[in-house]
Amino acid sequence: MKYLFVCYPKCTTCQKAKKWLNDNGIVYEERHIKEQNPTVTELEEWHKKSKLPLKKFFNTSGMLYKSLGLKDKLPTMSDTDLFALLATDGMLVKRPILIGSDRVWIGFKETDWEMLK
Repeated sequence: MKYLFVCYPKCTTCQKAKKWLNDNGIVYEERHIKEQNPTVTELEEWHKKSKLPLKKFFNTSGMLYKSLGLKDKLPTMSDTDLFALLATDGMLVKRPILIGSDRVWIGFKETDWEMLK
């Protein structure tokens, strides 16, 4: 199975995840999240597959998230507005994202990714 690995190459967590994928022989296609921002349709599909709350898709430690004051705004926004906001800039999206045919992983926790081996 080939996965889609959506990352920001300068991100140290993404670098660790990429190393882990390579070290474990996982076949993937890499996509730069800032150069190819996820679309609303992709985000909706990934959210559904992830079975995670939508707020988990936000990069809450990012400068853009903080500068926009999203911590206070997100709870009052609709899912439609949240997806639209995420699709405006890849730097708002938590990364890395690993997309499989029936599952999506957000962020890198080695213990969560062990099942890929």
